[in-house]
Amino acid sequence: MKKLLLFSMIVVLLFSSLKINAQEVKQLKFEDVIRIAEEQSPNALMAKHRFRSSYWQYRSFRAQYLPSLTISGTTPDFSNGLDKVYDSQNDLYIYKPKNTVSTLGTLSLSQNIGPTGTVIALRSDLTLFKDVERKLPTNYITNPVSIDVTQPIRKYNTLKWQSKIEPVKYDAAKKTYLSGIEGVHISAVMNFFSLALAQINKQISEMNYSNADTLYRIAKGRYQLGTIAEDELLQMQLSWLNAETARKQADMNLRDREIRLRSFLGYNENVRLELVIPNEVPDLQVDTKEVLDLAMGNNPDILTQQINVLNAQSNAAQAKASKGLNASLTASLGLSQQSTDLAAAYANMSNSQRIRVGFTFPILDWGLGKGRYQMAKSSLELAQVQRDQALVDFQQNLYLDVAQFNLQKSQVAIAAKSDTVAMKRYEVTKQRFLIGKIAVLDLNDADSRKDQNKRAYVQSLQDYWNFFYNMRQLTLFDFINRKPLETDYDKLLK
Repeated sequence: MKKLLLFSMIVVLLFSSLKINAQEVKQLKFEDVIRIAEEQSPNALMAKHRFRSSYWQYRSFRAQYLPSLTISGTTPDFSNGLDKVYDSQNDLYIYKPKNTVSTLGTLSLSQNIGPTGTVIALRSDLTLFKDVERKLPTNYITNPVSIDVTQPIRKYNTLKWQSKIEPVKYDAAKKTYLSGIEGVHISAVMNFFSLALAQINKQISEMNYSNADTLYRIAKGRYQLGTIAEDELLQMQLSWLNAETARKQADMNLRDREIRLRSFLGYNENVRLELVIPNEVPDLQVDTKEVLDLAMGNNPDILTQQINVLNAQSNAAQAKASKGLNASLTASLGLSQQSTDLAAAYANMSNSQRIRVGFTFPILDWGLGKGRYQMAKSSLELAQVQRDQALVDFQQNLYLDVAQFNLQKSQVAIAAKSDTVAMKRYEVTKQRFLIGKIAVLDLNDADSRKDQNKRAYVQSLQDYWNFFYNMRQLTLFDFINRKPLETDYDKLLK
């Protein structure tokens, strides 16, 4: 049994060793994580596919303004029953058996006229009619060419409103993609520094454990010599135990943060990540007015509010049109002929004209149309109020974001200096403790402050880059290179 247990332990250790050796270690700088996240992270891919969807929606809208060629028909159209016909000799209607088969084919080229809602169509059709009951020859009814015009009168013009809304939506989709990529950058900042802080905590825990172990052994020797009291020895033992616990917890946190960043970047479990923490940040200050102007012109949230108002205006126009007179004019001008001979059906054509006006006017709807219109008007007013309020909130938050970003450079410098001072203080305190000049509580305080300031420095770096990419997301502007954020939209569609 003991041999089996020993063999199992050896197999597990060998497997773990092979797995570790099989892992590829990638050492990544901050700019590497930003670049990889933009290129291959699932979040970036989702932003690309959302833009593709918006692009094809816009293409579908544009296609409505292009000529449309369609072919339609019915074959066969079989009818069997009684047909009501007039008997002129007896001056009455009689019913005769009917057994017919017909086939209809139509080729139509149509064009929409957006501003007026007019539809113009060039049409050609052919009908084959066969009376099976009377065993008559097939009759060909031709309409080689005709021009059809349909003009709505006082109707809601869908294309007109789409021409106002869809270009704005597509522009917003482009800006939303760029904003989404900056959102990916912000997520990359969070995941990068979460793992970076975990690495720092791991290093701190290892160093603290080593120091605590050394100091505990020294304290035991001093206690045996009688130079320190038992409570000080117990305090050093407690510090050693806490350091061991912190080391194990730091190792677990490191694994968790590495898994999160690896998943965010699209890597599998065969890749191990080691991060290089940036030591410098750009010396950058932004102007509030410039940021506000850029944000008002580029931020997709501003366009979203504009789209909401346009949609509300469209709904109000539709409700207004539906509560009153609606009419449409249909006119057709062409040539037609019929014959039992197909060639003759296309000869000696006769003129064919048709004009029709259709209308609807609600006389009694119990206030239904008026109610819908009033609801649409209220929705429009609500959308306008929400737009104005969102604009005020956006501007106020922007002022605060700019002020906070402009503080980050000095915050990083202060945190870096504090980290250096705290580390030096700890080293001095440690040496003084070793020669018995200070108590263990002073050493523990210096140790705690050292760790706190190291973590605060990493946090200040994260805050800087978080605010930096937040400024880019709000304005879609590269403040370092002084140019708008751009991308190759055609490449995204491939």
